[in-house]
Amino acid sequence: MLLTLETERLILRPFEENDAKAMFDMWASDEEVTKFLTWNAHRSIEDTKNILNIWIKQYEKLERINCAIVLKENNVLIGGIDVVGYLDKVPVIGYAISRKYWNKGYVTEACMCLLDFLFSLGYEKVRIDAARENIESNKVIQKCGGKLINTIEDSIKNTKRVINQYEVYRNN
Repeated sequence: MLLTLETERLILRPFEENDAKAMFDMWASDEEVTKFLTWNAHRSIEDTKNILNIWIKQYEKLERINCAIVLKENNVLIGGIDVVGYLDKVPVIGYAISRKYWNKGYVTEACMCLLDFLFSLGYEKVRIDAARENIESNKVIQKCGGKLINTIEDSIKNTKRVINQYEVYRNN
């Protein structure tokens, strides 16, 4: 789904091929940013170009929602937020943002915007998971109304982690 949403400070828009360099430089190659993600830091810009090409082709699917997070003030690409999948028809949100823009409220703002959009489509709840040790991501989810429903142990990139599973409900 080609989708553009706006907040006070952000534009959430479809990724484009020419986003590869910014994505690679800003977050995709950063081991600290990708530490808790399911994918490894990109080793070359070719890795980023390859994933962007896959994402762009997936926009043909109505259920595929994947947005670049862009600052309105200067049109700088700082991260991404998407529906990474569906569990029992419940959307699951994932996100990543450049370390330079951590702790400025951008992910919370982008997440709230995407949640509002998903609820406008009729979804009653949305899932967001975070490794327990990823304190800042857990805070974002809680600020967005996430209620902890479960914890599981899972292996992410060959590292055992406790995963906090949250649900955000339409009428929090």
